[in-house]
Amino acid sequence: MSGLKLAVFDVDGTLVDSRQVIHAAMTRAFERAGLGPIAYDRVRTIVGLELSEAVARLAPPDFGEARVIALTGFYKEAFVEQRAERGFSEPLYEGARETVERLCDEGWLLGVATGKARRGLDIVFSHHDLHRHFQTLQTADGGPGKPHPRMVLDAMAETGVRPEDTVVIGDTGWDMTMARNAEVHALGVSWGFHTPDEIMDAGAHAIHHDFAALNAALDLFASTRSAA
Repeated sequence: MSGLKLAVFDVDGTLVDSRQVIHAAMTRAFERAGLGPIAYDRVRTIVGLELSEAVARLAPPDFGEARVIALTGFYKEAFVEQRAERGFSEPLYEGARETVERLCDEGWLLGVATGKARRGLDIVFSHHDLHRHFQTLQTADGGPGKPHPRMVLDAMAETGVRPEDTVVIGDTGWDMTMARNAEVHALGVSWGFHTPDEIMDAGAHAIHHDFAALNAALDLFASTRSAA
């Protein structure tokens, strides 16, 4: 539908600073499985993927399917445990809420494409009161995850927005490859899990280092679509 603009946001590492809690949960899971702690620099590479695929990539090559399933369960348990602990925090990045609210006020449609399950997304969005701003929520429950284009294609189908009027914003190469596979604009952000080089190598049209720069890029995208 001409005239509409859709911004599809990743969650972990893009809107929400979950770096510490994801690493801590994965470390607990690995220790529970008898594997010992796991370095953050390994964990950060798989964030954004559907959980079972992410865990399989981190597990030892000879770990076996049954033990990978158990390790995935340990991660889920560890995350639930953390949420119940005193001092648990998954804060929004500075500028995230203001950006979301501004885009809504200016007529953008907003979506999510995340490797989280819908239950996990609902918990985070309820805590930060974000549901009301988003028209389409695509999670790992709905089919193939990143870097498959399914979530972006479903978001466009739900909102009636064309690929040329859609932009994906994310902090990982998985986000950028997903966007490219869906033939939409790909904007990377550098404050999350992947390095700027990893994000650019995966096909980002541009990368931004704070929300002010990201907002300027979204304004430019909107102005070029209006003129098209």
